[in-house]
Amino acid sequence: MVKRKTAVFIRKAHRYLGIFLGIQFLMWTISGLYFSWTNIEEIHGDQFKKEVQPVAHKDLLGLDAVSSKFEVTSLELRTITDQPYYWINDSILMDAKSGIVKAKISQDEALKVASEYIKENIEVVSVDLITEVGKHHEYRERPLPAYVISYNHPEDIKAYVSTVDGSFQRVRHRSWRWFDFLWMTHTMDYEGRDNFNTIVLRVFSLLGLITVLSGFTLWYVSSSTIRKILKNK
Repeated sequence: MVKRKTAVFIRKAHRYLGIFLGIQFLMWTISGLYFSWTNIEEIHGDQFKKEVQPVAHKDLLGLDAVSSKFEVTSLELRTITDQPYYWINDSILMDAKSGIVKAKISQDEALKVASEYIKENIEVVSVDLITEVGKHHEYRERPLPAYVISYNHPEDIKAYVSTVDGSFQRVRHRSWRWFDFLWMTHTMDYEGRDNFNTIVLRVFSLLGLITVLSGFTLWYVSSSTIRKILKNK
């Protein structure tokens, strides 16, 4: 049978591991419940957006006219405020009819782009230009500079439009921010959110396993039934 000192050590180890890991276990449980009870489409903000219909264009510049100006490695036709543009090499925006290169879109154009995606009954309250964001910003890892359009809504809606290529990037709202925070606590990636191989997560996972095993061991060494079985043997 296990010695008393060993049993006391196992009991203390289990207790203190439980206290140390308890908050993280609680966050894993809370975040897991939130994820299972929410609609991911609503988290993406689809309820605030309308369906965008493709626009047909004609009389566009041919590839020869484009390649005479640039060495083309990629080319995409885009519609910005009902006008056709070529997005060339992921860096150049050119009017697909006139061939004029557009440095950036204006604030008014950004508002019109956003209005094509966001439902009409949501009122715009402000438009701001952002040139940099922090690691934990809701617009992290997206094209900059960008316009952030804020709306008058209980969910504190914000839409983001890139100034460089005129594309509608993201819509963010309060429920998404809660999801983002809980996802961070779930993955324990406090930098980029999506790394499941962080040292912190590995350590806590290992300690969690040790805590469970110590619980089984504690039951074994303190069980009167086990003691009777061993004694009879």
